Amino acid sequence: MTQNAPATSLLDELRWRGLLADFTSHAAEALAAGQVTGYIGFDPTASSLHVGSLVPIMGLVHLQRAGHCPIALVGGGTGLIGDPSGKASERALLDKAQAEENARGIHRQLSLFLDFESRTNPARMANNLDWLSDMGMVDFLRDVGKHFSVNAMLRKESVKRRLDEEESGLSFTEFSYQLLQAYDFRELATRFGCTLQMGGSDQWGNITAGIDLVRRMGGPRCHGIVFPLLESRGGVKFGKTEAGTVWLDPERTSPYRFYQYWLNTEDADMVRYLRLFTLLGKAEVHELAQATSKNPHRREAQRRLAAEVTRIVHGQEGLDRAVQASRVLFGGSVEGLGADEIAEIFADVPSKTIAKSRLEAEGGLPLAPLMAEVGIASSGSAARRLIKEGGVYVGGVRVTDVRATLAAADAVEGRFVVLRVGKKRHCLLDAGAPI
Repeated sequence: MTQNAPATSLLDELRWRGLLADFTSHAAEALAAGQVTGYIGFDPTASSLHVGSLVPIMGLVHLQRAGHCPIALVGGGTGLIGDPSGKASERALLDKAQAEENARGIHRQLSLFLDFESRTNPARMANNLDWLSDMGMVDFLRDVGKHFSVNAMLRKESVKRRLDEEESGLSFTEFSYQLLQAYDFRELATRFGCTLQMGGSDQWGNITAGIDLVRRMGGPRCHGIVFPLLESRGGVKFGKTEAGTVWLDPERTSPYRFYQYWLNTEDADMVRYLRLFTLLGKAEVHELAQATSKNPHRREAQRRLAAEVTRIVHGQEGLDRAVQASRVLFGGSVEGLGADEIAEIFADVPSKTIAKSRLEAEGGLPLAPLMAEVGIASSGSAARRLIKEGGVYVGGVRVTDVRATLAAADAVEGRFVVLRVGKKRHCLLDAGAPI
């Protein structure tokens, strides 16, 4: 995803894409002077990242495309504690084994976006458990803690907000998080020459604390860039749906659901999301914006957005299956789709359970009376009329014979038969269990 780097500077690219909220005073000068190594931290609270993680991920993508060296830091150590920034309550603590397993999952997903094999500016993975696990409490307090003022720590907005909550408050564990994150910056500066940290705007205090710690401990001048926090214009938290979080892991969120999430983007968010989550240039984004304005019903921009992001996360095969699955609802064939995909696509469609033995009976199961039985036609005669008129489909294939029957071969993986009348009226027959 990192080829064909734009000619513009990193800050210019982030700015026009809506990814730039603020940056420290000498960041532009450092980025213009030569290759910079920069990092973003990822919290391993789950084995998969979600679409809310795409803003920082794209930040690393643009850093690498601009010729700089990105580090994705997995917080295997700090993840055992939890960052209070933006949180209303303390999270349940992870054990080390779970944090390490989650870190491996995150590494696999980041490899979809970043080039770890580049000869000029390869991406790198790091895990702060590598240095935090070996540091003793006394050493940490002596070498790191002495550089922090409690008064300054208490003034941070994320800390003040939690201290004002009478019930939950703020534990010392979470209060110490900013020291650990600052120490991460110092370690990355020492080990890899890292002089830039990026993150969400809620991380500004932690980033500047790290910059100050590196300076106090005799390290190089460091810099920070923060991205805006993202919500849809409708006020819904980005990455959330009625069904919950939209994950990058296909086992948690299928490619079909993932594709549908982007396909359902509101017109008001369309241009912003194209800039944020794709590598399309200004001309292409403008063209898609114009198409949306002139013919919003065609949803050209939504389809392009959904295709671009799904292809990156799930590959061309995942995208093809997601597109095919989406077309099934509008008359496409179910050929090539599995039972699990059929169940997901038609989750909100009326369904009926029938005995599998009826499909296996000699001569098959007569279609017309079955349509009346399951309610997709008002009667057997009405069903036969619909068939004669060419308005009945089984699995996306038109049925023209009023004497047609259903057989076990018509069921996807021996379980589902998809009936459709007209363009959008569906009924899902589930023959997965005997009655």
